[in-house]
Amino acid sequence: MSFSIAGKTAIVTGAANGIGLAIARHFEAQGAKVMCADMDESKLADEFGDAGIDDGSSIRYFAGDLRKKLTIANLLSATIDAFDGVDILINASRQVVPCDPTIAKEDMVEYLLEQNLMTSLRMTQQVSKWMREHSKRDENPNGPVGSIVNLSSIAARRTHPSMMAFSISSAAVDQMTRSMAVAMAPHGIRVNAVAFGSVMSASLQDMLATHEEFRNEIIDKTPLGRIASATEVAETVQYLASEGSGFMTGQILTVDGGRTLVDPVGKPAH
Repeated sequence: MSFSIAGKTAIVTGAANGIGLAIARHFEAQGAKVMCADMDESKLADEFGDAGIDDGSSIRYFAGDLRKKLTIANLLSATIDAFDGVDILINASRQVVPCDPTIAKEDMVEYLLEQNLMTSLRMTQQVSKWMREHSKRDENPNGPVGSIVNLSSIAARRTHPSMMAFSISSAAVDQMTRSMAVAMAPHGIRVNAVAFGSVMSASLQDMLATHEEFRNEIIDKTPLGRIASATEVAETVQYLASEGSGFMTGQILTVDGGRTLVDPVGKPAH
């Protein structure tokens, strides 16, 4: 079974920054055709230059608010126009925002459910519908049709009051992944997720630049004793997108250096 994604077409949301950008770049380097989607058009243009207008490019970009159903439909149409189809969807659009769970008027839970859950769910529904309608299952009843990978977080299984809204949205993404995996399995579409801990993304680098003490705190709580690179997450996503994981669906792969195996102060969990 091959881990190759060469020649496949992938939509990667949240591709202007952080993990989404790392995945888009990694997929392009692995020979995939990539449509990079994000709300931040200027950052997309900075990262991908003239890719959006070059007919021969293997990477394109699309700017828009993916919380809107029409934007999702337009993204799918743009991908099909550029690459004649879609084989892989990576739902990497996500936000991490702290909140105070004791304030009744706080609406951060609703906000992050819309941003982190509903965007991924609607993307999954729209793209999987196209995959089902254009599959070749009549020719090969057991052949693959598509792969969808959601980005989640170990926050779904860890508790910190200020991260309540993000934790709830992450747990919801995990359950959506399992539910959609069962619904899509008869159609040959696999749905999995990657839940990761601390990753050396641009946002974490910015935070550590002003709060260096957090670096040692993260490392002390991680059994492998380091912070993951964005490439390590991208490689795990590639595995789930490839036929190397062809008999996996509904799984939440954890990439956290063992962090969820210990309690918040670094002792083994019981």
